[in-house]
Amino acid sequence: MRLAIPDLISNSYFPALAAAELGFFEREGVAVTAELIFPVDRAYAALRDGEVDFVGGAAHGALAAFPEWHGVKLLGALSQGMYWFLVMRADLGIARGDLESLKGRRIGAAPWVEMGLRQLLAAAGIDAARAGISIGPVPGATGSSVNFGLTAAETLAAGRIDGFWANGMAAELAVTTGVGAIVLDVRRGDGPSGCFDYTMPVLATTDRLIERSLEQAAATVRALVAAQIALKQDVSLATAVGHKRFPPREAGLIAGIVRRDLPFYDPTIGEASVAAINAFARSVGVLAGDPSYDRIVATQFRHLWPDRSR
Repeated sequence: MRLAIPDLISNSYFPALAAAELGFFEREGVAVTAELIFPVDRAYAALRDGEVDFVGGAAHGALAAFPEWHGVKLLGALSQGMYWFLVMRADLGIARGDLESLKGRRIGAAPWVEMGLRQLLAAAGIDAARAGISIGPVPGATGSSVNFGLTAAETLAAGRIDGFWANGMAAELAVTTGVGAIVLDVRRGDGPSGCFDYTMPVLATTDRLIERSLEQAAATVRALVAAQIALKQDVSLATAVGHKRFPPREAGLIAGIVRRDLPFYDPTIGEASVAAINAFARSVGVLAGDPSYDRIVATQFRHLWPDRSR
């Protein structure tokens, strides 16, 4: 079976990658290979078209290929909360949380990912267009095999953008080299109230796969939970995954980044989270209605989430 991830050399969807590379899927009797398909809307289109069986990606991104959530189910959260960082060039001297200083700046963001930043700014009372804030693709980040975060960090270093809205690996590269400074880290309290819950990284599949093979779907949930628990118990496992799939520099960084993310490793997709994701999706124009929780989440597998999460 095939798992699509829209940014592979990253911490964003790492529990899904770890479940594949550390053998947790295999232990559950499911052979799963993880592959890069960028951007997230293309990954979900591949899921819709039967080219892949699972996606590890942003929850709201499913709406690109499954309007009103028809035909897709969320199996579990890879981690909690909106997980991108706003990093700006360090030489601009923009203080953490200072959104007013973004006026007139060029910010790189991947398709569908950029929606989170636009809505965050709107919630802070900033109209990006009126403020002259350009939010769009990163030069060179084209094609389905692009690792967006790495490309964003390299483009920032080259001075071709003023900042980026991307994953923790990109942020780490920019900050540790002195090129960038973090302006927003939503997971750790930055940004307007409510933006934490705009989206979350999830493991998703189709209704048809669940109908065809309930046990295979259940096995993937068990594998995800096992991978999250294993990483919490021994974060050095992240380095082992990195050495298998990442370039050497990024392989050396991933355990430290994952260690910071461990408090968010919880497979729960709660009803309040789904309501917030729906509200965000309506606000950015990719959802019209208000589909129910059990239409979006594969509730038959909730018992597989750890008891503390329910």
